[in-house]
Amino acid sequence: QVQLVESGGGSVQTGGSLRLSCAASGDSTPYCMAWFRQAPGKEREAVARIDRDGSTRYAESARGRFTAFRDNANLSLQMNNLKPEDSAMYYCAANLRGCFGRPPRPADFGYWGQGTQVTVSS
Repeated sequence: QVQLVESGGGSVQTGGSLRLSCAASGDSTPYCMAWFRQAPGKEREAVARIDRDGSTRYAESARGRFTAFRDNANLSLQMNNLKPEDSAMYYCAANLRGCFGRPPRPADFGYWGQGTQVTVSS
C-alpha cells in the first residue's frame, strides 16, 4: 500500500511560482504518479503524470509552465508563471500498474493524498 502526503501549496500573485511536493511511503513503490487539481464546482483534472522511468505527460494548460520531477517515490511539481485559473486544490495520485499512453484519469489511480491548496490572485 501507498500513503501520499502533499506540501508546498500557498497563495501567490499572477506570474508567481510555487513548488509542490508529494512524499510517498508504504510497502510498495508507485509506478505511475500524477498531479491532479480540482477547483470548486469543477471536475478533477490531470495536470501532469510521470512514470517510473521518468517519462512525463502534461495537460495542455500546464505545458511550458509546469514541470514534474520524480525521485523514486517522491514527486514534485514546479509551477511557474501561475495564472488565476490555476487556483485549485492540487492532489498527488499514484498507482502500482504504470501510466497509460493517454491522458490520465482519476480512475487510473488508487492512492491519493489529502491535497494542497494553490491560490493565484490577479
